[in-house]
Amino acid sequence: MRRLFLLLMLFCTLPAWADNLDDLFKIAGWPEQRAHFNDALNAAQERYRDNLPPAVYQALVNNSSQRFAPEAMDRRAKQQMRKNLPDPVPALTFFQSPLGHKIVAAELLATRRDQLAKHAKGLPRIEGSATRQLLINHLSNALPAREAGAEVSLAIAGVAADSLSSMIPGLLGGGQAQGMLNGQRQRLMEQIAGELDNTLLYVYRDLSDPELEEFVTFAESPEGKTYYQAALAAIRAGLAVGQSTSSLIQ
Repeated sequence: MRRLFLLLMLFCTLPAWADNLDDLFKIAGWPEQRAHFNDALNAAQERYRDNLPPAVYQALVNNSSQRFAPEAMDRRAKQQMRKNLPDPVPALTFFQSPLGHKIVAAELLATRRDQLAKHAKGLPRIEGSATRQLLINHLSNALPAREAGAEVSLAIAGVAADSLSSMIPGLLGGGQAQGMLNGQRQRLMEQIAGELDNTLLYVYRDLSDPELEEFVTFAESPEGKTYYQAALAAIRAGLAVGQSTSSLIQ
């Protein structure tokens, strides 16, 4: 009887959990961020157009369309989020708040195509009080921004390498390719870390000090840490860095 009761309770709670996860994805801006990534990818493809042989360039476009199809990216990301976020309600509650909406709006603005083009040569230096600098430092340690930024950069750069490998099988052995990938990831994380505090100062420039402190409190809480680690796992799954395009469409 106990097992039957627990099973019934599980079936009763699963739909609500699934709805909460879908709501969290929407409220936290995941669809828009994925669209912004595809905008950046398209811009990168245009830069490759004049530097690659036509056949290689077409393979790059085809691989990009398969690897980064919106539905497939969302599906992979949600599957990974589901594995790593036991309860999406605390994060959903935070991002549904006025402050949460303000944070998501700031992040979406920062990753828009026109904003990325505007600041292609670097962000302006932002000065902040000692209190604000301390809060930003706490936030930079709490958010997996270095890791996420590295994955996005590797995903965009990796498409060309994957396309070339698909045309010339065995060009890079699995171990050699993975070693190069890990080295690039570490270098990117170090580069991002050097500018991270100023980047966060700029992105969240419209948050007041009390709002920033509330954001830090959430990010450093057990619920916030769980969400952001699950978010990083979801980003990695969605971008599938290091996986061949062929393996993703099997």
